[in-house]
Amino acid sequence: MINMEINERLDAALAARGEDMERTLAGLIKVPSVRGEAEENAPFGREVRRMLDTAMADIRRLGMTPRNIDGYACDTEIGEGEEVIAVLAHLDVVPEGEGWHSDPYGAEIRDGRMIGRGTSDDKGPAVAALYAMRAIQDAGIPLRKRCRLILGCDEETSMEDLEYYDKKLGLPDKGFSPDANFPLINTEKGIFNLVLRAPMTCEGIVSIESGTRSNVVPGEARAVLQGDLRAEVAEAFEPEDEECSIEACLVEGNTHVMVKGFSAHASKPHLGRNAAKMLLSTLCKLELGGEAVRILDEAAGKETAGQAMGIAGSDEVSGDLTLNLGILRCRDGKIEVEFNCRYPVFFNGELVMETIEKRLAPGGFVKVSGVNMPPHHVPANSEIVTRLMEVYNEINDTDEKPFAIGGGTYARHLKEGVAFGMIFPGEPELEHQPDESISLENFHRAARIYAYAILALCA
Repeated sequence: MINMEINERLDAALAARGEDMERTLAGLIKVPSVRGEAEENAPFGREVRRMLDTAMADIRRLGMTPRNIDGYACDTEIGEGEEVIAVLAHLDVVPEGEGWHSDPYGAEIRDGRMIGRGTSDDKGPAVAALYAMRAIQDAGIPLRKRCRLILGCDEETSMEDLEYYDKKLGLPDKGFSPDANFPLINTEKGIFNLVLRAPMTCEGIVSIESGTRSNVVPGEARAVLQGDLRAEVAEAFEPEDEECSIEACLVEGNTHVMVKGFSAHASKPHLGRNAAKMLLSTLCKLELGGEAVRILDEAAGKETAGQAMGIAGSDEVSGDLTLNLGILRCRDGKIEVEFNCRYPVFFNGELVMETIEKRLAPGGFVKVSGVNMPPHHVPANSEIVTRLMEVYNEINDTDEKPFAIGGGTYARHLKEGVAFGMIFPGEPELEHQPDESISLENFHRAARIYAYAILALCA
């Protein structure tokens, strides 16, 4: 139960730092921390390192002590004792992509929402957790365990940051990652990225380019086709819905094609409209690209659960498998595709990859690389799940239960790690999408939940 005396002190401490919390988040949003080329002391590129330095400066300004983990991450602690509870958040973001109605790095506030890449994934939650810790200190509440906030720099690409952290310092056994949804996620599906390549057996395609990351549904797809095919392209195009479109223009005798869908997180591909798939279907109807395009179009299908690929399925713990065609490229007579798959806990990820390889083999596709992250599950009756759910339900006067997601968070790096907020039930899920934003009211609400969660785990 929440102690009423502590309630008043802690709530007052959070309220006193509310405006500063918003300013801090705005400062982080203005740094475009997309992974770039490695440099000295910047393993994930210059902008990500600038982001890390900015975050450490904010921690110092709050009177806390940051520790730089060789440019891979930073951390800071409150509390005492031998046992450490981790709070894992990340500072890197996916590329902004197209379709924004505001500056993706402007941190504009409109209608009570802050807009910008990283507001929900994951700079907003990181700042909320940081200020929750500072508020506990401001309120003078002692902790018998240490709470360690770890801010990583490579969650969106390969999580090399936490691998490095674990090898150098060792990760705590327990904790939570504020990088998903409330009430609590105790199950994360397995994830793999699979890259395949095939020769193009037919002339007619100069180039294809679609996608920025495999974990993002591509919102645009471009192609250059030989000759004037403007009329044929328009006739062959079948949009997924009225918001999708195709444009074709003639440039120096070749047809330049642009397909527009819209992006979404690869863990929820049904929320997007995959421009790469629509382009493939168009090329297939034009009989361009030979067997490689025909087989790929047929196997990718129009659905997002892998039915046409022959891998669809589900289990009671984690739900349906999802499959995202995230990157599609063609140059110099070769076509390359990258799939991102989120598979249920009781599935064999390696076998699912092999099934995709066999399905695409008739088109000449061969595996270039495949990286598999196994599923992660923490029992619902574990101490960390029980305590965090008690905090969430008491503060919100609800009776919610933990659930599973297709997303992959830092929580899977802990023996007993769960994802805990900060998107509330019913809120729009805008991560990896244009106009990503968060409700400032819910931003403060989440900081309060994190403060009480830390007390429940550490006091």
